[in-house]
Amino acid sequence: MYENFDAELGWAALHMPRTRAAVAALPALNGVRLACNMHLDLKMAPLVAGLIDRGAEVFLTTCNPTTVQNDVVDFLVKKGASAHAWRDMSDSDWSDSFDKALAWGPTHLCEMGADLTSRLHQSSNGPAIIAGLEATGSGISRLGGVTPRYPIFNWDDLPVKEGLHNRHMVGLTAWHTFFQTTHLTLHEKTVVVIGYGLVGQGVAAAAKAYGGQVQIAELDPARALQAKYDGWPVVDLLEAMPQADVIATATGAKGVLAAKHLQALKDGAFILNVGHVAQEIDVPFLKQHPHSQPMPYVDAYRLPDKTLYLLADGSMFNLTAGYGDSLNAFDVTLAVMAAGIGHIVDAGKDWQPGLYLLPQSAWKAVL
Repeated sequence: MYENFDAELGWAALHMPRTRAAVAALPALNGVRLACNMHLDLKMAPLVAGLIDRGAEVFLTTCNPTTVQNDVVDFLVKKGASAHAWRDMSDSDWSDSFDKALAWGPTHLCEMGADLTSRLHQSSNGPAIIAGLEATGSGISRLGGVTPRYPIFNWDDLPVKEGLHNRHMVGLTAWHTFFQTTHLTLHEKTVVVIGYGLVGQGVAAAAKAYGGQVQIAELDPARALQAKYDGWPVVDLLEAMPQADVIATATGAKGVLAAKHLQALKDGAFILNVGHVAQEIDVPFLKQHPHSQPMPYVDAYRLPDKTLYLLADGSMFNLTAGYGDSLNAFDVTLAVMAAGIGHIVDAGKDWQPGLYLLPQSAWKAVL
């Protein structure tokens, strides 16, 4: 929670000039009912408040209950938003939130993970959505199994998001959060990064910059080859476990770090996830064992022959235990999101159903 929310909100808004300008450039949003499924932390407040000021009606759900800041939700509800989201809400309440958002009757969707779209397409009924936005690789993967009933614009694959947020900020802030949470650095530690997409690349580069001895575990042959060309040792995941001091999952897929991998880890290893999906690590296996919490966001699980340290319960570490992207870097990301909302409200109705990359004409002016 933020100690002085009003002051920190003002600070965030002050250091997000691109977002302010992008919101100011939006058309009047009267009549727009926007359901947002997103991380609800301080950085989101200036955008959502701006949308409401422009006339939009907004319903808030979260893409990850562990990253919700309740004071942010409270502030936005007071601004006029409807919401069904709170920190650490149960899986049942979280699932109910998707149904509530759709029952609210949105005209447009703004998502991180495609939860609303997936839920909507499980039934032949539901609101008539004009257009939607999707911000994550995990969401885009989920949409691969859906025939959209409306145009959905992918902005995760924009160079400005891939190259800034995915490639640089996730890794940087993950290790900042590691230092703050554990009071340890990466010096003399072997760090195994699972996944060598853009997030994994950033996690690896930042770990090396902070003194870690980095190895890459990657199943995709092309990405594994890229990792080798970038100078990283590429290892078999199971074989690497006994030497690993820190494991970072960065794939956005479920079940990446299974029980057999956890059992092979050395005593005292740290495990963290920075991918969008909270189930990258087999946390239920760990929870079968006795545990304690020596530090906030650090759970020590006592297996028969070792103790393993799980960070942030396997959820997105940099945003659950930390503050995520810097304000100035996320300002670019959020300005592109604002421009994307302008696009789906204005031009979105003219596109045929399908999945499209958000066109450059929609966002280039915010840079």
